[in-house]
This record gives sequence, structure tokens and C-alpha cells, in this order.
Amino acid sequence: MNIQLSTDKFAIPLEDLSDLFDRATFWARDRQLDDLQTMILFSDPVVSAWDGERLIGVARATTDGVYRAMLWDVVVDPDYQGNSVGRALVEGVLAHPLVAKVERIFLSTTYQQGFYEKLGFVENPATCMVLDRSKTALETVVEVVEEAVV
Repeated sequence: MNIQLSTDKFAIPLEDLSDLFDRATFWARDRQLDDLQTMILFSDPVVSAWDGERLIGVARATTDGVYRAMLWDVVVDPDYQGNSVGRALVEGVLAHPLVAKVERIFLSTTYQQGFYEKLGFVENPATCMVLDRSKTALETVVEVVEEAVV
């Protein structure tokens, strides 16, 4: 296996990225290609992992370059999980010049706390709040408002 990492976010085929999310996640399935394009455009750095021409992983961050960064969407093809691809992706993001000197790096994960702890992350429940604007959350708010008006 000859895995290569890239920080050229514009070289990631959106169809391949969509397929990777569909195959490897439960939380990022069925994302629209135009939304993926916007996501990639406004994320920096974006690190991708390749086995030849095959996209096998991706991780991205958003940051101010000094004080805060957020690690997003660390995804590895199920066929390559357990081969340190995820570790390489995260380390690639953390070492990138836009993130390397950042004071605090945040992430949100559902089931992979142990993986991130091995990379130095610690649980910090005091800093987590969410404003959920997903379609499901908005539908719930509309239903509650409609019921209150009736």
C-alpha cells in the first residue's frame, strides 16, 4: 500500500468525495455536490489521502490561524480503516502552517473519542453548544411555532 497525502483541495473530485462520505459515514450521507464544493472552498486546510488515483480519506479544518481551529470531517474509506490513514490525515491537518501554531483546536465526534485521545485531544464538555439549523431541526421549530399559534 502506497498512501499519499495531498493538501490540494481543488484536486479532490466532488463525486469521489460524496461517495467516500456515503460509504464511510452515517452523518454525512447524501450531501449535495454544490454544498461539498462550498464546504471545500471555505475550509483550509483540507488534507486528502490517496491510494494511487483512489480517494481513501479526507480531513479538514477551519481556523483563524492563531487562536482557534475546528477539525471537521475526518473520514477514511472502510477498506483502509485500521491502517493509520486517519492518524496521518489528522496529523497532516495539525502540522499545516494554518493550524500548527493555533492555541486551541476543537472537534466534535460521536463515537471516536479514543482515537482522538491517542492524538492528544481531551474531553472538554464545558465548551460545547450547538445552534442546529439542519432541515430536521428547522422543521421541528416550525411545528412547535405552528402548534403555539393554533
